[in-house]
Amino acid sequence: MPQKPLVLDAPVPERRALTTEALQSEILEKLTYSVGKDPIVARPHDWLKATILTVRDRIIDQWMESSRETWRTSNKRVYYLSLEFLIGRLMRDAMSNIGVMEPVRAALKNFNVDLGDLINLEPDAALGNGGLGRLAACFMESMATVNIPAYGYGIRYVHGLFRQEMSEGWQVELPEDWLAHGNPWEFERRESSYEIGFGGHVEPVQEPDGTTRLEWRPAEHLLAVAFDTPIVGWRGKRVNTLRLWSAQPIDPILLDKFNAGDHIGALEESSRAAAVTRVLYPADSTPSGQELRLRQEFFFSSASLQDIVRRHMQAYGDLGSLSDKVAIQLNDTHPAISIAELMRILIDIHGMAWAPAWKLTKATFGYTNHTLLPEALETWPVGLLERMLPRQMQIIYAINAEVLGEARKMGGFTDSQIANLSLIDEHGSRRVRMGQLAFVGSHSINGVSALHSELLKKTLFSDLDRLYPERINNKTNGVTPRRWLLQCNPGLTRLISERIGPDFQDDFSLLAQLDKHADDPTFQDQFKAVKRANKVALAQVIKDRLGIVVSPDAMFDVQVKRIHEYKRQLLNVIEAVAQYSMIRSHPEKDWVPRVKVFAGKAAPGYWNAKLIIKLINDVAKVVNNDPAVRGLLKVVFLPNYNVSLAEQIIPAADLSEQISTAGMEASGTGNMKFMANGAITIGTLDGANVEMLEQVGPDNMVIFGLTADKVAEKRNRSEVPRSAIDASPALRQALEAISSGVFSPDDPNRYRDLIGGLYDHDWFMVARDFDAYAAAQRDIDELWNKPRKWYSMAIRNTAHVSWFSSDRTISQYAKEIWGVPVVGG
Repeated sequence: MPQKPLVLDAPVPERRALTTEALQSEILEKLTYSVGKDPIVARPHDWLKATILTVRDRIIDQWMESSRETWRTSNKRVYYLSLEFLIGRLMRDAMSNIGVMEPVRAALKNFNVDLGDLINLEPDAALGNGGLGRLAACFMESMATVNIPAYGYGIRYVHGLFRQEMSEGWQVELPEDWLAHGNPWEFERRESSYEIGFGGHVEPVQEPDGTTRLEWRPAEHLLAVAFDTPIVGWRGKRVNTLRLWSAQPIDPILLDKFNAGDHIGALEESSRAAAVTRVLYPADSTPSGQELRLRQEFFFSSASLQDIVRRHMQAYGDLGSLSDKVAIQLNDTHPAISIAELMRILIDIHGMAWAPAWKLTKATFGYTNHTLLPEALETWPVGLLERMLPRQMQIIYAINAEVLGEARKMGGFTDSQIANLSLIDEHGSRRVRMGQLAFVGSHSINGVSALHSELLKKTLFSDLDRLYPERINNKTNGVTPRRWLLQCNPGLTRLISERIGPDFQDDFSLLAQLDKHADDPTFQDQFKAVKRANKVALAQVIKDRLGIVVSPDAMFDVQVKRIHEYKRQLLNVIEAVAQYSMIRSHPEKDWVPRVKVFAGKAAPGYWNAKLIIKLINDVAKVVNNDPAVRGLLKVVFLPNYNVSLAEQIIPAADLSEQISTAGMEASGTGNMKFMANGAITIGTLDGANVEMLEQVGPDNMVIFGLTADKVAEKRNRSEVPRSAIDASPALRQALEAISSGVFSPDDPNRYRDLIGGLYDHDWFMVARDFDAYAAAQRDIDELWNKPRKWYSMAIRNTAHVSWFSSDRTISQYAKEIWGVPVVGG
């Protein structure tokens, strides 16, 4: 059925008041008539839902106006395609951004309900894994803040990433049930449903004018149904939409099979559809796992593109202006199949010729690369794509022919370079390179830190950069300072407001004014008091969750992030073992008390990462219970790291561990969150650490280790790491203790292979950076013993963090890639 034209002057409800009285009245009304509970018997989750619905109504007012304004002005829209959106809890974020936190607190207090308890009760949306998904969430909030009309597109995972628990120190993956009791923030949009096909075949269709058109006839169909969540910007100036797709069967039950007694077979289609949006990153170590991953990526990409094209056609009537009104940003390679799918839509459905369709596609798409790790750049078996997406595979072959033709026409490429340019990897089993597809189908390819973008040109995409110069550019990541300073650290926010005034909340560049107060002893003492209060709160979390008592007067040394060998949690825990040995051997020394805090999830199929988690817990069990240590060193691993836990850990951190192997971390965003909250960074010259060093100065960070060039040089020389181990008694003793079973008496051989890898190849330079890292940690000890110096450095980190705001990052995307105006731009 054709959609009716928009009526932009239709009436709208009167805006709701933001006063305590109005909020109190409406919370009671929602509790009674939407939740169906009498206040006398209402439980905390009832009050939570009533409060969310009350706050949501006030957001909807601006949501509707934001949408109408975009339609009225025909502004260009940005569409951000990401397999992850790690949005965390939304209520506090929304209340803060529209300015009703205190009125809501007061309204609930009149019902003897504590707002803080309700905030902690809200479940985290399990829609992401780590930095990539959290970046997408920060970007959505910043796009609304700087007034960019935008949609985020992703998947409405029922379970998302797993919930992590510990069993005898081992990671155990359990389903995350964040949707078990519904999601009051979302709205189902039944009218925005699209059929998604898989399999089948491609047939030529003769047109009346004698031309031949190719038509894909899928063998299988399912339905993508939209669920919309409002994303509100700072001060509520704009509210954008996060649209997540849920997979549903075309026919929920095959009645003929059911009536014939095949009750399981009757629900087969329903089960197959449900699997697509059940979990984030299903294991792809089996052919069926690979197929499910591909289904997920095509499912949300196709649904999003159909939605974008439908909206554009509704507004403008033809697709010739698509790139003038639409900017689509691919967040990594997960949505890269969109390149082929948009070409199919333009050519097969809308009858566009190849050349203008290809030109339009490239002008519409931008691609953000997040990794230099070859294994993290997706590739798919050619046979799988030909079977599941036959028409898209034809288009990929045609794109590849065009790209290779351009390379041969330009000349100067060797056969091996031509092979590197190809979208099809012919080495071994033939596979489609999704990074290459995203590159050739986009007019802009950006890295996420200055170092990363340069390495993209030199390594990963060197031949493509030569063929298509000027496409690669840099957009250093940022984080939203609303969530990662104002909301998660209210004590520090109040202190800063008292010292330099509250205007920094609207212009974060004003934080630089703190620099002149960094050496003020009074301000340092106030800053230290805020930090200690945050540490007391985290110490209580550690006690409640782990039963471990830690002192808030110790240095909180924190490494929280996805567990991966290149992020080098192993280096950190080996140094902890060395430190443990020194404390026992030299009890007469004045050791700095430390609490080493770890958190993060390992991919279910990543054995070494899971083994590192077990090692951390094994070391913790020994160290924390050894009376000879006298509490000078504590090691804790907090399970189920998510946004809410990060908001408790980061404000309490004294030391931020950003110690990845140089040249392997694209950017990092945790480093920026710690910086904002006054932690001092110990790190390598990797990712955004390089730019952090430029912003805060070398006197306010502790940098150690090999540079990216030195890492590459050592790898190219195939240098044997054993000499570095033999030259370091502390390292050698720590490795021998771990590999011999000192920390795993129940299984003395548990870590033999993990440690043996450091002797054999040490790809991640753990052994070769150990001495530099240990020396840097002793420098940290000296700084801690000079509290005036320490807090001067900490304050300057907060003072110089404004450049790492996602508002700045998004403004650069808008001006340099998307071509859309921003507030103040």
